[in-house]
Amino acid sequence: MNKEIPELYGSMIFSNKVMRKKLPKDMYKALRKTIENGTHLELDVANSVAVAMKEWAVENGATHYTHWFQPMTGFTAEKHDSFISPSGDGEVIMDFSGKELVKGEPDASSFPSGGLRATFEARGYTAWDPTSPAFIKDGTLYIPTAFCSYSGEALDKKTPLLRSMETLSEQAVKMLRLLGNETVTRVSTTIGPEQEYFLVDKDLYNRRKDLIFCGRTLFGASAPKGQEMEDHYFGTLKPRVSAYMHDLDVELWKLGIPAKTKHNEVAPAQHELAPVFDTANIAVDHNQLTMEIMKKVAEKHNLICLLHEKPFEGINGSGKHNNWSLITNDGVNLLNPGRTPAQNIQFLVFLMAVVKAVDDYADMMRVSAASAGNDHRLGGNEAPPAIVSVFLGDELTAVLESIENDTYFGKQEKVQLDTGAHVLPHFVKDNTDRNRTSPFAFTGNKFEFRMLGSAASVSTPNIVLNTAVAEALAQFYKELEGTKPEDMEKAVHELIKRAIRKHKKIIFNGNGYSEEWIKEAKNRGLYNLVSTPDCLPQFIADKNVDLFTRHHIFTKDEIFSRYEILLENYVKTILIEARTMAEMLTKDFLPALNAYAGETARNAGMKKSFLPTLATEAEEALVTRLTEVYASVTDGTAQLLSLAETAEETGDMQQAAQFCRTNILARMEELRLTVNAAEALIPDGLLPYPTYDELLFSL
Repeated sequence: MNKEIPELYGSMIFSNKVMRKKLPKDMYKALRKTIENGTHLELDVANSVAVAMKEWAVENGATHYTHWFQPMTGFTAEKHDSFISPSGDGEVIMDFSGKELVKGEPDASSFPSGGLRATFEARGYTAWDPTSPAFIKDGTLYIPTAFCSYSGEALDKKTPLLRSMETLSEQAVKMLRLLGNETVTRVSTTIGPEQEYFLVDKDLYNRRKDLIFCGRTLFGASAPKGQEMEDHYFGTLKPRVSAYMHDLDVELWKLGIPAKTKHNEVAPAQHELAPVFDTANIAVDHNQLTMEIMKKVAEKHNLICLLHEKPFEGINGSGKHNNWSLITNDGVNLLNPGRTPAQNIQFLVFLMAVVKAVDDYADMMRVSAASAGNDHRLGGNEAPPAIVSVFLGDELTAVLESIENDTYFGKQEKVQLDTGAHVLPHFVKDNTDRNRTSPFAFTGNKFEFRMLGSAASVSTPNIVLNTAVAEALAQFYKELEGTKPEDMEKAVHELIKRAIRKHKKIIFNGNGYSEEWIKEAKNRGLYNLVSTPDCLPQFIADKNVDLFTRHHIFTKDEIFSRYEILLENYVKTILIEARTMAEMLTKDFLPALNAYAGETARNAGMKKSFLPTLATEAEEALVTRLTEVYASVTDGTAQLLSLAETAEETGDMQQAAQFCRTNILARMEELRLTVNAAEALIPDGLLPYPTYDELLFSL
């Protein structure tokens, strides 16, 4: 297998190697110019690419093509068309034109639009994104595309991401020119999204309506053992899981997705996959594909891959760590401190631009990670708190303090780590340890945004971060513009000093889980937007609308449409969960509870009739308790359904979201606690659904 990997890798993508082989030289050069410089693609080039792409696809077994796009559902969408074209003599030819490559017209009527268009207006357009390679999957040629309305509004997650990448590149190049760099022509954002997930047995999954409809368990007594022993983390892969991971790697590698790392995560049945960094646009496409393929491969192993942020109560949920950096077209990482970070002007300018961006738009960073599922995870001792802060580590913090106070910063030498065992090799330790409680941590030459939930698209946080950093660089440029070259070092020093004093409140290197930090963050004036309904209104705050419209990332209408969609998704999610919980309690839990209470009552009655001395108070107390639980759950379920009806009738979506959070989730939590306590008393054989014991430890 090892010898086959280089040949296998990327075998199903229309790669640069394939383009060079299939296209005429002039057409290949024109396409590369479009990809690398963002220039307009002429129709003759598109026609040439279409012919080559179709030939390659057919050679590899494809019969159809689809424009693959990312609507605002958070998932991907596709409509398949065959290559066949009638030839007029009762036969067909395989045909594919440049027009078909660059533009499609799927029906857009049923995708979320947030009011951007009327329901009866069905037309939508897909436009080829040549910067993300086409690929073959299941006999179809997939063409990554943007998706927009008839009047040009972005109806997807790709279009604003591409806009933000262009904006950031433009501002970064301008700043580099000002600092004396005349060679760089483009700066790209690169990301590496680490993907956490759970695996459960498919047969068990099919017996849990909450997992099927909601992606998470709505109730369930904790297993006797969870993650307390910390023995699952980095533990030996079980054979069934290892086989799944192997097949997953193979499928991802075929599509040129650089899956690199795989391991067990903290919670039982939880795992992680991490790729190698790639350009943001391609990395987002790859992550969407990864989530889809993870689910598909799991079913082949009679498993189900759960991507919900909190599938099981009482153990860690799943996140997606967005590792973000800036790379020039000549390969320089602008967030690499080098050997002397205190003297590296370029690094410090870009570092402070990021710090400023996160401080100025921390509310939007929180919005970018907001969802009903992620609300169950953020703030617990497993994920960052809902308060956005930046971790820089001791050395960089000391560098910034020395600049702020005009004091000398002595270079810290690398310290050799003494393990105390002579047989082990010596190695140099990093100047700064990692902080796993930080939402936004500097980790050597990149920033890791750890708030995002496992099911989310990584597009949104990168749109926010790219745009916010572009704005910070634009402001820095304005302050430095006109400075003479001989005065630039001093001017940059003063700019950084001002930025540190203004934005150091966002820097926090301590324990983000502590109660003290919540109090301190409030004193610093930082946002603490605990839930999705709390933070979504920030999306339409004046300063944020101004940011996105000024940089042409969103129009005002596009912003408000996304705000409406996020609110609607939140409300719909809670209502689906409420109805699912009510159905499971009515049809599954209460009958099991009633059966056990009746059986226990009959046993106690028989003992009392025939052998009075054997009738125990414990049995009678258990019957009483089960009967009380039955009445409580029955009443609570009726109240839950009534609350759901009230939410559905609420016209204002923001009010409906707050109502769901304050009333429906509170009632669901009360029911969950009651049911969990009672479930622990009922024999597993009487329960019509699998327990946590089975779900988490069956593999």
